[in-house]
Amino acid sequence: MSDNIVKYTLNERDIPRYWYNIQADLPVPMAPALHPVTAQPLTPPDLAPLFPMELIMQEVSTERWIEIPDEVLDAYRLWRPTTLFRARRLEKLLGTPAKIFYKYEGVSPAGSHKPNTAVAQAYYNKKEGIKRIATETGAGQWGSALSFAGALFGIEIKVYMVRVSYDQKPYRRIMMEAWGGKCVPSPSPDTNVGRMMLAEDPNCPGSLGLAISEAVEDAMSRDDTHYSLGSVLNHVLLHQTVNGLEAKKLMEEVGEYPDIIIGCAGGGSNAAGLFLPFVKDKIEGSRPNLRVINVEPYSCPTMTKGPFAYDYGDNAKMAPIVKMYTLGHGYMPPPIHAGGLRYHGIAPIISHLLKLGFVEARAVHQLETFEAGIMFARTEGILSAPETMHAIRAVIDEALVCKKTGEAKTILFNHSGHGHVDMNAYDAYLSGKLQDYEYPDEKIRECLADLPKVG
Repeated sequence: MSDNIVKYTLNERDIPRYWYNIQADLPVPMAPALHPVTAQPLTPPDLAPLFPMELIMQEVSTERWIEIPDEVLDAYRLWRPTTLFRARRLEKLLGTPAKIFYKYEGVSPAGSHKPNTAVAQAYYNKKEGIKRIATETGAGQWGSALSFAGALFGIEIKVYMVRVSYDQKPYRRIMMEAWGGKCVPSPSPDTNVGRMMLAEDPNCPGSLGLAISEAVEDAMSRDDTHYSLGSVLNHVLLHQTVNGLEAKKLMEEVGEYPDIIIGCAGGGSNAAGLFLPFVKDKIEGSRPNLRVINVEPYSCPTMTKGPFAYDYGDNAKMAPIVKMYTLGHGYMPPPIHAGGLRYHGIAPIISHLLKLGFVEARAVHQLETFEAGIMFARTEGILSAPETMHAIRAVIDEALVCKKTGEAKTILFNHSGHGHVDMNAYDAYLSGKLQDYEYPDEKIRECLADLPKVG
């Protein structure tokens, strides 16, 4: 095989036929999700007003392999399988002996990893007869992905987009509308939760927790509507493993196994989608030295400063209570450009693995992430989303460690999406207007004071 190969691909027939469920292999079971009112363990009927039953059963399943429906596979073929790249030009620039690989998810119609679960969720809702889905979005990648999936399956999509991102990223809204979705800034006048927040603060920049509250209220108020979430929940991470399974097969064909796997983490779906099939090996003992690094912003230091505790999934305490690393459901994030990394919690699966020591967490600043993104663009050619730049920053840092030690480690990361509609962020960085922001510890303490009292 030539030493100059930079991309490795699979055939359509190699798209995985099953999603991988890490819950089958956890050495310690996860803590149950709790009802937001009673604080008792949730049952499937409790979730039925929000989700189709097949997704509910996937949420609690401990089966190792869950079959991907043919209709979902047909949609996946529009962009899957995706390519594994060797970042040789970046390696050369850094002068590192490390081998850097990335799985590029920016080729999906929505430009990110999000359609891997959006298509599945739209399919299961369609199968159950649901006509409309309400959801939230931060940077807009999830809202655009679900709007795309809604167009495929004939479902109306209503998106509550965090106001600061709605203002920063108008082209995301246009993408949603092009696919037939309706997007409004959150807080909005369309829900009681939104109206209350606007009355309290007309200039509220919004948060994912608040947008979730609006979407859940919307779904609960209509018989024809379900709610959909683009990250955090078990079934969302399950659907994303289609990418990790492809990556694992490709790495085997290349003849490499990663020493380090890296992903940016807001809710955690793109990172976990890549690393869960590999973490299976670490749990089973065949790869005990594998390192998995989840990278978050200092402005939203959920894993690096938050406690592992039960908390509500949303601002208005309407969503289930789950055990996760959290900054508190009342957390109101600063208006950084990586809108997809501004959630107050992190996926319970990632939280559980972090608590058990199978994965790591790291925080990085906004300016150093854009520096890394520009370096990546000028070597590998891809203009990355601000969220993805966080992973690239950690990749560069680990590659530079290898330069110092002389170790030729293999680094794999998930390139979760392109930044073609994030030009305002690039402009702010290149013109020197972007600033770092570290969320104050005292504000975190204030938010954590309202955690639910769970026995």
